[in-house]
Amino acid sequence: MSVVDDVRSLILGGQYAPGDRLGEVELAEALGVSRTPVRDALRRLQSEGLVDITANKGARVVEYPRQDLETIFELRARIEGLAARQATALATPQDADALHEVAVAIREHAARGDQDAVYRLNAEFHQSLVRLGSSAVLAQSISSLIHSAVLLRTYSSFDEEAMRRSVNHHIEIAAAIRAGDPEWAEAVMRAHLFSARASLLGPRRQESE
Repeated sequence: MSVVDDVRSLILGGQYAPGDRLGEVELAEALGVSRTPVRDALRRLQSEGLVDITANKGARVVEYPRQDLETIFELRARIEGLAARQATALATPQDADALHEVAVAIREHAARGDQDAVYRLNAEFHQSLVRLGSSAVLAQSISSLIHSAVLLRTYSSFDEEAMRRSVNHHIEIAAAIRAGDPEWAEAVMRAHLFSARASLLGPRRQESE
């Protein structure tokens, strides 16, 4: 593994919590490398949205308030649900078959525990839906809501049951598109994102009566 992979794993594995300082000296000693590759790794992780680097303050793990995360998932469920609906209306049988193949590949890599491949294929699946929806407004809206830090943390928080739900959602969305049923596709996409929210944030807070 590279230094950037090592530091990413430390963050996603929970050794560093959101808001924690990432000291170059401490990381270099822990990983047995010099400060230069650590510094480069932190800059790379800043571009991924996992690390925040501030002049004279150093690097910290990016921290999103719970309410912001709730809002991100709520908006994504609504907008990506609409994207799935529009994709269903416009997709050709060949498009639907291609989506099904990606969904099957996600299932196969998940079964092998290859999280990096699952993350990559998941992004491909969602991007394909947006592309098939043929809406620049939807594409821009979704792009503004997708934070790699949030996505990576979500996948790192999946247990076996959550991963199985996620895999099955992809298969079912592809099936809905094959069936030409936009309501079905939208409903499963919304469930998919709300399930991911539950995996990352746990039980939702109940409003006091």
